[in-house]
Amino acid sequence: MVNTFFPTHWNTDLILDQLDIHGFCVIDKMYDMKYFTALNTECLYSLNEFRAAGIQNGVVSHIRSDHILWLDDAQPLAKQHTNHLLALGKVFNQAFFMGINHVEAHFARYGQGEAYALHRDNPQQKNDRIISTVFYMHDVWQDDWGGELRLQDKHDLWHIIVPKPNRMVIFDSHLLHEVQMSKEQRLSITAWLRHDDQVW
Repeated sequence: MVNTFFPTHWNTDLILDQLDIHGFCVIDKMYDMKYFTALNTECLYSLNEFRAAGIQNGVVSHIRSDHILWLDDAQPLAKQHTNHLLALGKVFNQAFFMGINHVEAHFARYGQGEAYALHRDNPQQKNDRIISTVFYMHDVWQDDWGGELRLQDKHDLWHIIVPKPNRMVIFDSHLLHEVQMSKEQRLSITAWLRHDDQVW
């Protein structure tokens, strides 16, 4: 049985400092390998349920080409991950008074040639997303396979973040970012910590 408590090895002080100074933070070796492998398997098992993310209500978006599956109780291992994020949100609330009370998340798959153009997750504060997170779940990745997260920090400096397995990126949802074209299958959980007036 995989533990469901907040991972004690996460350096929350470092996370808070990096978010405060730069607007983003990178965490490597997020989980023990037993849980990481099981989570990867859960995602792969559901691949046939993924749908094109660029199609919303019949309208095709041309800025993204990935495929996603929104998470619910049918993915219990992924649910543990979102529970950890909600616990992290409480830490953010104590430090930054963000009012986070909800996490929305989906599995994401970028196949060969797929990407997501430059965007913000909370453009002009039109939704309740406060913090964005991306957790990489593929079991192997090489630097020349692309799929990097290109992110502009609070000081308008650009960063290229390689999607290494078992790595998570946490960043302010207002920051500009993009997913560069992937050359291999790239798997992740993308999640947003929200301050909804009414929890779903």
